[in-house]
Amino acid sequence: MHSKIFNVPNTLSLIRVFLAPVVLLFLSLRIDAPVTRHIPGLSWGDVVAALVFIIASLTDAFDGYIARKYKLVTTLGKFIDPLADKVLVIAAMLALIELNRLPAWIVMVIITREFIVTGLRLVAAAEGVVIAASKGGKLKTCCQIAALIMLILNIPYGMIVMWIAMILTVWSGMDYMIKGSSIITG
Repeated sequence: MHSKIFNVPNTLSLIRVFLAPVVLLFLSLRIDAPVTRHIPGLSWGDVVAALVFIIASLTDAFDGYIARKYKLVTTLGKFIDPLADKVLVIAAMLALIELNRLPAWIVMVIITREFIVTGLRLVAAAEGVVIAASKGGKLKTCCQIAALIMLILNIPYGMIVMWIAMILTVWSGMDYMIKGSSIITG
């Protein structure tokens, strides 16, 4: 039983949870390095944080693929995978608020959507209905990750990508609400 729970996909999800504070730690380090001196507002901590964030984000793609391909889907995996995604993304967003690279209200909109969708999924699960991730939700996640990487690295137009991510976040959240409205009202 133990090896089934701590399989590769679940381990990758847990690694993602533990990498979130590492991203926060490096984003808090404001030490210049020769490589970053030419980019205003960028420190070597940002570069390391971006690399850790990218690695952690890649584990999200691999854990689901491996779980489905090798039939390693577990109840723990269904719980920890979306939780790990949210912990990583929210950790990076909170750090970016502190660095004045991301407005708090955008983060609040994104977090609110996550609570609504998670709550809807919990209610649906209690009713024996599974609400699978939508294409819009997956697109939202990809766009959020791209925007966060750009903002961590202080890349121009990162906020434009974040605006697109926020619009996709609201749109996919509304899509989940429309599809799940019968569960809530029923």
